[in-house]
Amino acid sequence: MTQFAAIRLPHEILFGKGHRHALPKVAARLGSRALVCTDQRFAQTPVFAQMIAALRAASVDILVHDGVLPDVPRDSVAACVEDARGFKPDMVIGLGGGSCLDMAKCAALLLTHGGRLQDYYGEFKVPGPTLPIIAIPTTAGTGSEVTPVAVITDPDRTLKVGISSPYLIATTAICDPDLTMSCPQGLTAAAGADALTHAIEAFTAARRGTDPLLAQNHVFIGKSALTDHYALLAIRLLGRSLEKAYRDGFDEEARGEVMMGALAAGCAFGTAGTAAAHAIQYPAGALTHTAHGLGVATLMPYVMSYNSANAAPELAEIALALGIAPNGRSVEQLAKAAIEEVRRLFEAIGITPTLQALGLGADQIEWTAEQAFGIDRLIKNNPRPFDLDAMKRLVKAAYDGDLAASAI
Repeated sequence: MTQFAAIRLPHEILFGKGHRHALPKVAARLGSRALVCTDQRFAQTPVFAQMIAALRAASVDILVHDGVLPDVPRDSVAACVEDARGFKPDMVIGLGGGSCLDMAKCAALLLTHGGRLQDYYGEFKVPGPTLPIIAIPTTAGTGSEVTPVAVITDPDRTLKVGISSPYLIATTAICDPDLTMSCPQGLTAAAGADALTHAIEAFTAARRGTDPLLAQNHVFIGKSALTDHYALLAIRLLGRSLEKAYRDGFDEEARGEVMMGALAAGCAFGTAGTAAAHAIQYPAGALTHTAHGLGVATLMPYVMSYNSANAAPELAEIALALGIAPNGRSVEQLAKAAIEEVRRLFEAIGITPTLQALGLGADQIEWTAEQAFGIDRLIKNNPRPFDLDAMKRLVKAAYDGDLAASAI
């Protein structure tokens, strides 16, 4: 038998319009004291005040930390934990964008196990379960509500760093599309493109074998039957609704499908992992200070083109999921159509088309390639292998906007 699958998910995923109103009952089952991690913008909204009032009405005492910053600076986590330690929360609620959810994961980790964040960088460094985490996204993109990773910024390192452990998966994810209705157009585009990139990289990830210890030794293990299911669902939903949500932020159907797509993409890549687009974005993003979702989306068509030699069947399936009619086309022709459709969609929602347009300097191409090539956990997940020269060619092609060159 050659079938193989693995997946790690929250204990409970609640999705639907108005589902934020389930929060009081969910929280009350977990305890009576909750640390809430959010940012200053969302903390000032009427909907936040209503959610906090509902928690208190359910006899859940609340400590609000509204100082979450983009990209979660390392020392900001320590400050949050120091403020919360005397409160002795029973749970941590992340409410906001991906950074708020990552802050909640990090706070739960340090409140439970102590030490410094640096002690947990990498995979499987978290020694055991943490305080329960309730993750409630207000954007549709990162998938952090269902993934085992928290990404932070360390001032002592050039690149962002991740803490990856199944123990960081939220106990409950509550996804209410109404919370995304106020997302501005640019954030809708970058977050949604990030989600589509997650789904594509999860579906085209390398097959890493059927070793029963694979998922015990690695957090991210490549594609499998279950992650493929979620990845294709995400691609279908985002392919037909992301542009609609971008054009009309009050389109409830489109907002719902984009949020479900982001959730499904998180379910996929949270076990399968991502690959070369993310590897290149880490150094490119550090140099250009661009949003993560914007950077990976810029890179995605070039990475798909590079991978087409090894992943044409998967790219052809992606074409069909994106709604492209087969019309008797070969696998290779459908693969090319998938790449063109992703490039068209990203252009339609304002994604920057090249690394040069993102602000990368010509003199930074080689360093970017070297750093990307060194991120082994992502590079080994790519369906087409790399050597350093191949990585340099790909980064140069993405800098120049030369899609044909990226396939070489």
